[in-house]
Amino acid sequence: MRALTRRSVLRGGAAALPVAALTACADDEPAVPSFVTPNSERVAASEAARNPGTVREFQLGPVATEVDLGGLVVPTWSYGGQIPGSPIRVNRGEQVKAVVVNGLPEPTTVHWHGLQMRCDADGVPDLTQAPIQPGATYTYQFTAPDAGTYWFHPHMGTQLDRGLYAPLIVDDPDEDVTWDLEWTVVLDDWMDGVTGTPDDVLAELAQGMDMDEVGSDGGHTGHGQAPTSDSFLLHGAESDLLGAEAGDVRYPHHLVNGRVPADPEVFAAEPGARVRIRIINAGADTAYRVALAGHRLTVAHTDGFPCEPVEADAILIGMGERYDVLVTLHDGVFALVAEAEGKNARGRALVRTGTGEAPAADFAPAELTGHVLSYAELAPAEPVALPGKAPDRTIDLELTGSMERFDWAINGRPHDLANPYPVEEGERVRLRFINGDAMWHPMHLHGHTFALADTGLRKDTAIVLPGQTLEVDFDAVNPGLWMLHCHNLYHGEVGMMAALGYLA
Repeated sequence: MRALTRRSVLRGGAAALPVAALTACADDEPAVPSFVTPNSERVAASEAARNPGTVREFQLGPVATEVDLGGLVVPTWSYGGQIPGSPIRVNRGEQVKAVVVNGLPEPTTVHWHGLQMRCDADGVPDLTQAPIQPGATYTYQFTAPDAGTYWFHPHMGTQLDRGLYAPLIVDDPDEDVTWDLEWTVVLDDWMDGVTGTPDDVLAELAQGMDMDEVGSDGGHTGHGQAPTSDSFLLHGAESDLLGAEAGDVRYPHHLVNGRVPADPEVFAAEPGARVRIRIINAGADTAYRVALAGHRLTVAHTDGFPCEPVEADAILIGMGERYDVLVTLHDGVFALVAEAEGKNARGRALVRTGTGEAPAADFAPAELTGHVLSYAELAPAEPVALPGKAPDRTIDLELTGSMERFDWAINGRPHDLANPYPVEEGERVRLRFINGDAMWHPMHLHGHTFALADTGLRKDTAIVLPGQTLEVDFDAVNPGLWMLHCHNLYHGEVGMMAALGYLA
């Protein structure tokens, strides 16, 4: 039997999914596993077990439009003509009903990043649904089972890097953390409509990177120099925190809540207010080192799940990650700065609690060079810790490829959604991310949260450093087909994606 390829899956649409109908055609061929389909009774039963509550309806309108980024007006794509899009907010256990009217010139989907929700609403084209065609309407409906900070974005091509993203906040009415005010902060690296489009970036990256130029034009200086003014490629961007190269793409702007540093958002509060800041990295290629001038951050949640509180001067947040921090504000005007790690650039917003002059747009607070929090310092809050149990199954996932060829893949198999790695419902599964190359990768598993094997910290997206093997555990309790990929948009688009499939 001819093996399914990504090309045949994409060409065949939903009918070509790697689902339960697959069997061997000849006695001398090995049997092909059968998997739980996204629209199966087991997925429906899993959703029913979540005891779906009140339905909350939202309208999503992805459109091509012009957006004002703070005095810089650019043509781009967005939800409802604004960046970030309007947040969706529900209580734990309520149902999200999102009606999407596709006003884009190409197909799209919506992925609900971080939620352990029903498989047929996961938004992965031709794995969990057919793409939403231009002019078409599609309705997602699912239960939001866990409180926390999440977000949503497309899973089609390079659409995420055009500005199609927004927060998804799930509240817990019984949460015992207290605060006076709340502020959601979304970070993004921006070039769309300024120096080109994300498709232009992907086309150049796919040709490979001439590593001879790294070191000749400024070398591994950490200053993020590009070899030519019209190139999207970033050379010499290096970070000790990230282990080597910091990123691939040169961005002219870094946004905080959709605004450039010259005209930042201002968060107003009274001195002494205790603020919960929900920080989301919606960028495509940039990790951010985040600090609030004159303050320390108390980290209370990672990727939506509570952790034991830990103080730090700054946090490092990779693409797709979220951190909730608590801060008691002093009197004055303070810059919240998101430094593009290794790229010699930054975004910012301002916090104003009193009188005073705002710092300059290029101001870098001392906290950025202070204590930066690491995973090793964090532990899960006791109620969300996975119970102790040995793994029933271990899956090795070698992160392969190189910057020279820009041929990123998992286990040397690019774009391999047609051959899911099998898991059994009820198993404790260990994933071993083995990174033997010189680039870091923020790895994201759909439909589940995992625990870091060494600390138990709950996450759904985790940075795997160069030369590192990161082990994570999850309980297979959400049947279906689930994407697993690098959340560097361009690494994923050239092939660093795979799938897990629950055996039927």
